[in-house]
Amino acid sequence: MVMNYILIPLLVILCVLVVVSLIRGVVAFLKTTKIDLETGEGETATDMQLAQNKAMFARIKYQALAIVVVAIIFVLAQN
Repeated sequence: MVMNYILIPLLVILCVLVVVSLIRGVVAFLKTTKIDLETGEGETATDMQLAQNKAMFARIKYQALAIVVVAIIFVLAQN
């Protein structure tokens, strides 16, 4: 039971990080699209695409960690 007091807040924090990184990735995607439409492909668009990829990779990491925390919670709940 004591672990739940640690794992539940950790899970909430990871879920918030997932949402934040998702929003950052979508914003970077929209900026990339806007730059592409206004100027054609350029170095700035490439920088924004890298930011988009970085944000989406962070989202995947946080989702994986959240899944691990949920699995630990399930294992502890069975005991």
